[in-house]
Amino acid sequence: MRTIVLDNEAVQALASQSHPKHRRVAAHLEGATTRRRRGRPVELVVPTAVRVEAGWDRSQPGSALLNRFRVRDHALDGSTADVAASIVAATVTNVADAHIGAAVRSLTSTDVVVLSSDPVDMARVCTPRPVRVVAI
Repeated sequence: MRTIVLDNEAVQALASQSHPKHRRVAAHLEGATTRRRRGRPVELVVPTAVRVEAGWDRSQPGSALLNRFRVRDHALDGSTADVAASIVAATVTNVADAHIGAAVRSLTSTDVVVLSSDPVDMARVCTPRPVRVVAI
């Protein structure tokens, strides 16, 4: 299974058609949707701290475009918060990026892709888990 994890800018780009990176992120997610239709398992994930940072309230009408991609939330529960806190201590990063790293570390998928505007930071917070970071 492939899991695609979205960072803050990926969410912001997808939320607004006027965002300069909208088409690039939408193309990645459309590809995931196409793979799903062909029977290849793909899941889309957004850590809840990233959703908060990006201002994505699923209940708002302006979120219709984002909601149509069926992106699963990865909650910042107690054990995930512990891992994220250790990532913050080790890398001096923000909470949302640390939550991405903690989420990636907890995934059972063997193929993890992170859509990010900052591939260097993503590689750092996801270590030691191997991921492919796609720069947007």
